[in-house]
Amino acid sequence: MDDALKISRLPRPFDPDRGAEVLALLPGLEGDLPALIAGTGGTSPYLAGLIAREADWLRSSGALETPQAALAAEAARLSDIAPDQIPTELRRAKRRFALMIALCDLSGAWPLEKVTGALTDFGDLAAGLALRAALAAEIRRKKLPGMSEDDLETCCGMVLLAMGKMGAHELNYSSDIDLIALYDERRYEDVQEARPALIRATRKMAATLSDITAEGYVFRTDLRLRPDPSVTPVCVGMAAAERYYESLGRTWERAAYIKARAAVGDLAAGAEFLDDLRPFVWRRHLDYAAIQDAHAVRLAIRENKGFFGPLSLPGHDMKLGRGGIREIEFFAQFHQLIAGGRDPSLRIRPTVPALKRLAEQGWVPTETAQILSRHYRAHREVEHRIQMLNDAQTHSLPAGPEGLGRLAALMGRDEAELAADIKARLEEVHDVTEAFFAPENGGAEPAPHLEFDEEIVARWRSYPALSSGRAREIFARLRPQLLDALARAARPEEALSAFDGFLRGLPAGVQLFALFEANPHLIDLLGDIVGTAPDLALYLSRNSGVFDAVIGGRFFSDWPGLESLREELRGVIAQEDDYEARLDAARRWQKEWHFRIGVHHLRGLVPPQEAGREYAELAEAVVSALWPTVQAEFAARHGLPPGRGAVVMGMGSIGAGRLNARSDLDLIVIYDPADQETSDGARPLPARTYYARLTQALVTALSAPTAEGRLYEVDMRLRPSGNQGPVATSLPAYRDYQENHAWTWEHLALTRARVIAGPEDLAADVMAFRDGLLKRGRAPGPVLRDVAEMRARIAAARGPSSVWDVKVGPGRNQEIELMAQSGGLVAGNPEGWVGDGLRLAQESGWMTPAERDTLTETYRLLWSVGQVGKLLSDRTLDPGGIGEGGRTLLLRDTGAESIAALSERLEAATRAAAEAIDTILAREAAPEESAGDAAP
Repeated sequence: MDDALKISRLPRPFDPDRGAEVLALLPGLEGDLPALIAGTGGTSPYLAGLIAREADWLRSSGALETPQAALAAEAARLSDIAPDQIPTELRRAKRRFALMIALCDLSGAWPLEKVTGALTDFGDLAAGLALRAALAAEIRRKKLPGMSEDDLETCCGMVLLAMGKMGAHELNYSSDIDLIALYDERRYEDVQEARPALIRATRKMAATLSDITAEGYVFRTDLRLRPDPSVTPVCVGMAAAERYYESLGRTWERAAYIKARAAVGDLAAGAEFLDDLRPFVWRRHLDYAAIQDAHAVRLAIRENKGFFGPLSLPGHDMKLGRGGIREIEFFAQFHQLIAGGRDPSLRIRPTVPALKRLAEQGWVPTETAQILSRHYRAHREVEHRIQMLNDAQTHSLPAGPEGLGRLAALMGRDEAELAADIKARLEEVHDVTEAFFAPENGGAEPAPHLEFDEEIVARWRSYPALSSGRAREIFARLRPQLLDALARAARPEEALSAFDGFLRGLPAGVQLFALFEANPHLIDLLGDIVGTAPDLALYLSRNSGVFDAVIGGRFFSDWPGLESLREELRGVIAQEDDYEARLDAARRWQKEWHFRIGVHHLRGLVPPQEAGREYAELAEAVVSALWPTVQAEFAARHGLPPGRGAVVMGMGSIGAGRLNARSDLDLIVIYDPADQETSDGARPLPARTYYARLTQALVTALSAPTAEGRLYEVDMRLRPSGNQGPVATSLPAYRDYQENHAWTWEHLALTRARVIAGPEDLAADVMAFRDGLLKRGRAPGPVLRDVAEMRARIAAARGPSSVWDVKVGPGRNQEIELMAQSGGLVAGNPEGWVGDGLRLAQESGWMTPAERDTLTETYRLLWSVGQVGKLLSDRTLDPGGIGEGGRTLLLRDTGAESIAALSERLEAATRAAAEAIDTILAREAAPEESAGDAAP
C-alpha cells in the first residue's frame, strides 16, 4: 500500500509569524510540507503545541513521509508498555495520533472515512489497554475468583460496547467516547463476589482515559448510555441489561443501538448480546411511530439548547443546531429503524453508507441521500477544524470574526465564501430533514362536502385503536383526508361502513396511523379497498402489517416469478432461530405477497387469469420453502427421512397453476423408503409412521391458525383411497394403486398433478411414472361414460345455489374441468390448464371446435366472476351484497355493461356449456357394440 503523504490542499497561516516559528522546529522539509506545517501551526494553537512537543518524534519516525506506518509502529509500541506506564504512554500516543491524523486531514491525504476510522481505531486500542490494566490489578488482588492473566484477552468476561460515533467508526477529532460496559454473568460461579471488582475496573479504565494530567488526557469517556444510568453501576450484567431493554427500552435507545459495536473484551459474548437485542432494536413491522419519537427528541434538544429562531452562523452548533450533523444522523437512523426489521441490509452503522443503502432499497429518494451525504461530509470537516483550533469538545462555529477567520484559514478557504457555503448547506439539510420529521400539514383539510353518518363517526373514539392520546392526536390530523378518500368512493356510505369495520377491528392504532401520516398515498389505497372490498378491509384490520409491503420499494413492480419468490422466502426463513419463528415469518411473508396480488387485481394492474397464476406460484413457493423446514424440525427428533425422502404433489388447482384468493391446496405426499425400515434419530420411527407424521406436521404448518394467521387450508382427499388411505403413500404402493385400483376420476385428476416440493431425483421418478401412465391414452367412450356417471352423481348431490355459483352445476367450472381433464387423459398428453385440455379434446376428434370454444369462453367468464367473488368474500358471490365498488370491479373484469346483463350472459353461457357437454356425452359416451372401445 502506498503510504506517502500526498498533499492535495493546504491551510494558510492565520498568524504567519507563529507559523514561521513552528516551521523552524522542523528544518529541512521539502515540497509542500513546509506550507502544511506553517499553515497548521500558524492557525491552530493546539496543533502548534503538538508539533512543538513531538518534533523529535516527527523527525525520527518518518511520520511526515509515511504517516500510516509511523502510527502503526506507535500502536505496536503500546503493547509492550508496563501496566503502571499505561496512563502516561497512552497520553503520549494520543498526542502523536492526534497530530498526524490532523495533518493527513488538513492536507487532503486522507478522506473523511480514513480520518474518523483512524481516530476510532485508536479509541478501541486505548480503551482495551486501559481496561486490561485495570482488570490485571484486580486479578493480582484476587478479587476476580476463577480468573487469571490468561483471561485478560477476553477481559474476564467483560465487553465494552462502542456506541454512537465510536460504534460507527466515525469519531470526530476531539470526540468523547460513549461506552457501555457489560459483563457476562455466565463466566462466574459467584458473580456477586466478582461484581465489585468489575465495577472498580470500569471506573479505573474511565479515569485512565479521561483524567487530565500534566501529559494531557486520552479520551473523555461517557458511560451514561448504559441502562438506567441514574440507578445502575458503571458495569452492568448482560442478562440484567437485556431485561431492561425488553421491558423499559425507549426509542432513542433503539436508535443508539443501530451503531452499537462490541469493541473491546469478550467480543463473542458482546456479539451474542447484540444479537439477542435484535428484536428490541429492529421491529418486525415498519415502525413509522418512531418518527414522532425522533421529532420529540429533536424538539427537546432545541428546547434545552435554545436552538430556535432564524439560522445565524456565529456560535451555531454544527452538530445539534438547525440543519446540523445530528439532523442527518437522525434522518438515516430513523429510516433504518422504520424498515430495518424487514430489511436486514439496512442495518449499517456508518451514516453515509446507510444513506446510500436506503436509497438503493427505495426507502429514500436517491437525490435526497446524495444531498445529505454530501453535506454530512462537509459538516464533519468543518466540525473537525473547529475542534483542531483548541482541542475543544465543541461543535459551535466561532462567535467572533477572528474565530471564523481562523477557521477559514485552517480550511484554506475565503472567509465570506466559506460562510455562505456553510449557511446554504445548513439550510438545505434543515429543509430536507424537517420535511421528514415534521411535514407541513397546511392546517386541517376542508371536510368533504358529503354529510357522513355522525353516529358512526362519533363512536370511533371508543375503539381500541383510538384508546391512547397519541393515537387520537395522529388520527385527528388524518381524519380530513380519510373522510375525503371515503367521499370519493362510488358509494360513500358503504365505504364509511366498511372503514368503520376496519377501524373497529384494529387492536391498536399508533403504528398504522403514523404509517399513514408518513405515506399519504396509503390513505387513498385504503379508500379503494374499503370502497370496493369490505371483506378485504376487515382482513386488513386484523393484519394491518401487510401495509408494510406497499411501501417496501417494489410493491407495484412486475411479478418476480416462482424462483425469485422461493429464494426470497428461504432467505426470510433462514433469518429466524427457531421453528415457530420460521413458520410465523413465512406467514407474514405470504400475507404480504397475497395482499399484493389482491391489490393489483383490485386496481386493474393484472387480469383475473394472471392473478390466478400469481396466487398459484405464491402457494408453490410457500410449500417448497416450508417442506425442508418442516423436515428439519421433524428430523431433529426422529432422524433423517428414511430412504430417498418424500415429495409433495400438488393436485387440482395448485397442480394446474391457477388459484383464487381463497383457494385451499390439494396435496398428496409420496415417499420412497428404499428398503430402509426405520429412521435413525434419537427417537426412531418406522418408515410408514415417520412419513405419516411428517405429512401431518406439514399440514399443521400450513393450516394451523396462530397469532400470525394461517397459510392455507389443506385438502388431502385426492390421495390414493381418499380419506380411508394413509396420509402419505409409498412410491411402490402409489404405483400399484394407480396401475391396478384407481378409478377413472383419479386418473383424470392426475392430468393436473405436479410435484411442487421434495428431492429432485424422487420428483423425477414420480413424474415419470405419472407421465408414463397417462401417455398410454384412453378410448374416449369409457372415459366419457365414467364422466357422465360422475356428473350425474354430483348433480344429484348438489346443484348450483344461484346463477352466480361458478363452481358446481350444469355447464359450470367443475363440469368443464372434467371435460378438459378427459381431453388430456384420452390424448395421453396431459396439460395443466383447462384450455389446453379442451384443445386436446378437439384434436382427438371427440369435441368439435364450436364445442371447445363454447366451453373455453364459458370457463373464462366463470373464472373472472369467481376471482372477483373470492377476492371480495368467502361466500358465493351476491352482486347485491358487494357494494357499488365491488360491482364496478365485477363489470370491469367481465366486460359487462350492467349486473343484469352479466347475469343474463352467465345464464346463457352456462346453459350453452351444459348443452355442449350433454351433446358430447350423448354422442361419445354411448355404449358401442363394436370394438370401438379399445384403446387407440
